[in-house]
Amino acid sequence: MRIRRTLAAASLAAIALTGAAVAPAQAAGAAVLTTGSPSGPAVSVGDTLTANLVSGSYATFYNSASGTSGIKCAASSFSAGVTSNPSAPGSAVERLNTQTFGSCTSNVLGVTGVRSITVTNLPFTNTVSDAAGNPVSLTPGAAGAMGTTVVLNTILGSINCVYQNSTGISGTTSNTGNTIGFSGQPFTLVSGPGLCFSTGYFSATYGPVTDSSVAGSPVVYVN
Repeated sequence: MRIRRTLAAASLAAIALTGAAVAPAQAAGAAVLTTGSPSGPAVSVGDTLTANLVSGSYATFYNSASGTSGIKCAASSFSAGVTSNPSAPGSAVERLNTQTFGSCTSNVLGVTGVRSITVTNLPFTNTVSDAAGNPVSLTPGAAGAMGTTVVLNTILGSINCVYQNSTGISGTTSNTGNTIGFSGQPFTLVSGPGLCFSTGYFSATYGPVTDSSVAGSPVVYVN
């Protein structure tokens, strides 16, 4: 009887120790954003994420969501700081600090060139969810509506087309290529002559998104 009690006590102790060891591992799930792989290290709050356009693609500002008349840019990049990265499932939050465009051309009649495209009222808030479809929501920050100023050269001189979006735009992420993309997202003209589209529709896919705060700038995954 004494041997049986000793064995039973040992078994209970082993179960207790096993449970104590397993519980933390089960509680410590992957973060929404990780580097290197879906099971890699969590992206740290304060890290900077950067990306250029997917190779061979364009950022476009067209006259309709499915149109081909307007502006396309062969160069674009962004930089965002991570402000929140909880355990999955959930949403990570970033602050979009910079977004640039270059090597832009236009096929609009009367436009002879694109002088510049400038994003205004930064920073914006970027919420990255791991819900079905990996949705992204880019919304205005404290400075006001998301703005874009397009300066065009025309046969009659230079014109400014000022666009805004006060509610935000939607996109998606993908772990295939580690991309973030937006398609046909509307910006309303608030200032500019008739040559400016009344609504400019923005599309672009950036990737791979990398964590430039980590040595080697590993790619970023959404879990």
